Amino acid sequence: MSALLLGLLAALCWGIHDLSVRYISQSVSVIASLMAVLVFGAFLQFALVAAWGDFGPMSGVAISFAIATGGFYLLAGLSMYAAFQRGPVRLVAPLVASYPVLSVTLAIWRGSTVSVWHWLAVIAIGVGVSIVAAQSDDTDTTYPAPGPTIALSLLAAVGFAAAFALGQYATEISDEYTVSLIGRLTAIFVLTTIALISGKSIWPGVQALPLLCLMGLLDAVAILSVVAAGGLPNAQYASVAASVFGLLTVVLAWAVLKENMAPRQWLGCGVAFAGIGYLAM
Repeated sequence: MSALLLGLLAALCWGIHDLSVRYISQSVSVIASLMAVLVFGAFLQFALVAAWGDFGPMSGVAISFAIATGGFYLLAGLSMYAAFQRGPVRLVAPLVASYPVLSVTLAIWRGSTVSVWHWLAVIAIGVGVSIVAAQSDDTDTTYPAPGPTIALSLLAAVGFAAAFALGQYATEISDEYTVSLIGRLTAIFVLTTIALISGKSIWPGVQALPLLCLMGLLDAVAILSVVAAGGLPNAQYASVAASVFGLLTVVLAWAVLKENMAPRQWLGCGVAFAGIGYLAM
C-alpha cells in the first residue's frame, strides 16, 4: 500500500474519531476520554505486535524517537480534545488539519525533494481548509471565545506534525508496530502522571465506554497507518493525505450534528480533495 493510501485510511478513521470527540467531550472530561481512547487503542496495538511485530532489539535512537512520538501525540490529543470540547467542529477540525505544511517542511529539512507543483497541491489543501473554516456560522448555537479554541487547535497541529515525523523516522530503522506501541504506552504513562498530579479522574463512566472503545480502535489504526508509511517512498504524503480528516469531520458534523455547511464550504472541500488527487499522481 502506498503512503498516500495509508494517509487516506488514517483520514477516514480520524474523521469518524473526531466527530465522536465533539460528542463525547460534552459529558466526559478531556483526560478521562483521552485515557480511555489511548488504552483501548493499546490493546489493538499489543495484538498487532504479537502477530507481526519484530521482537529483535531496537536501537537507542529508534526508542528515543518512539518515546518522543508518544509525547508529541499526547500534546496533540490533549489540545485537540480541549478544542473540540469548546467547538465548533467547523473551526477546530480545519485548523488541526493544517499540519501538512509542517510535515512537508520537515521532509525538505531531511533532504527530500518536493517540487513546486507538490507545494501547490499542499497549498490547495490549506486553501480548501481555510474556505471551510472561514464560512460564518448561521446557527443560533453559542460557543466560547474563539481565541483559546484557535490556539489549542494550532497547538494540536504542531503536535501532530512532530509526532508523525518522529514516528516515521523511527519506522525507517525499526518495526512500525513496535514503534507505535511504544509511543502509545508513553502517552498513557505521561497522561496518568498528569492525572495523578492534577487530581483528575481517569474513569469516563460505563455509559461512555462503548463509544470510547470504538474511538480507541479508530485512533490506533490511524496513527499506525501514518507511522507505517515511514518505510515507503514519499512518506510525508501520508501525513498530508491524513489531513483530509478535518474536512471529513466537518462534513460528518454537517450530516450528524446539523452544523451548517454552505455552498462555499463544499467548494473548499473540492479544492482540498483536488490537492490530494494531485499528490496521488
